[in-house]
Amino acid sequence: MTRRAILSVLVENEVGVLSRIVGLFSQRGYNIESLTVAPTDDATLSRLTMISEGNDATIEQIIKQLYKIVEVVKVQDLSEIDSIERGIMLIKVRASTHDLRAEIKRTVDIFRAQIVDVTPETYTVQVVGPEEKLAAFIQAMGDARILEVARSGATGIARGTRVLSL
Repeated sequence: MTRRAILSVLVENEVGVLSRIVGLFSQRGYNIESLTVAPTDDATLSRLTMISEGNDATIEQIIKQLYKIVEVVKVQDLSEIDSIERGIMLIKVRASTHDLRAEIKRTVDIFRAQIVDVTPETYTVQVVGPEEKLAAFIQAMGDARILEVARSGATGIARGTRVLSL
């Protein structure tokens, strides 16, 4: 059975680490659905959050292969534990009439999103949440109104006192 894995990877903050990780996925034919990277509170470490799909054996193999990269400090499969996942999306929508603007504002309120830019013809909306919420917002907007979509990819963290650290 195929499942969606959210892998949180703590790596040494060095040149070429991301390239080696992406190369590992490419060489083995694994797809990266989403990838985000940012420094942590420790300047020597960065956190990668990646989403990939596969059966349990494939995900286990991906994790084992990641640990073979010298700069990989720790890997955690957030989809296997109680965790929080968020992505950010900026979506530019046509808002050229008063009625259309009112409808978009109602939808923004329902999704607890935020209008971050306004022009005479468009609204740019920021939506933050899990993948399902972002997808639902796109569906609620309808294809005819969407002009452009930019998404960050997911990031995640374990709930409670569980931490990804050395």
